[in-house]
Amino acid sequence: MTTVSTVDPIKVYFTVSEQEYLDFNRRFPTQASLNAETGRLLFELILADGIVYGYPGKFSFADRQVNQATGAIRIAALFPNAGNILRPGQYGRVRTSTRTHMGALLVPQRAVTELQGTYQVAVVGSENKIDIRTVKVEDRTGTMWIVSEGLKPGERVVAEGVQKVGPGMAVKPLPFGDAAGGQAKGR
Repeated sequence: MTTVSTVDPIKVYFTVSEQEYLDFNRRFPTQASLNAETGRLLFELILADGIVYGYPGKFSFADRQVNQATGAIRIAALFPNAGNILRPGQYGRVRTSTRTHMGALLVPQRAVTELQGTYQVAVVGSENKIDIRTVKVEDRTGTMWIVSEGLKPGERVVAEGVQKVGPGMAVKPLPFGDAAGGQAKGR
């Protein structure tokens, strides 16, 4: 007995949350626009050693049902595999960009606190006094939140010691830096 499988292109399976799946699908009003967008998606495959595979993958299909135990749906992408580097059973991570926010306002995740489903940031005002502000957050990108409401470009937020500040408190703001070199990353 033998097993026959295709390795070029190779099918890579990964899961996305039900919420991510619904959000993506709701942005396209017709089946034609949804099909066009999934056809444009390019997937990157990060191999087990951390190297990004040299060829992008294309969307193949989404499973017919959501896994009730995990709340996720399985997606398949096809990657070219001319050199047979990719093999069935290998481990990797898949990433793609499903949305672009032009002019997005980003704040470090550590600057945002969540309280009963409401997100807040501590804003440093012109007189270096704290104002606790409710914000609306959207997607995360790396270690940053995209803030769609509640902040304006150029406003300073507290990224270190958020738990120690309160409304009206006077502070002495310093640039936010990494622990190793004290390099300023932003405020």
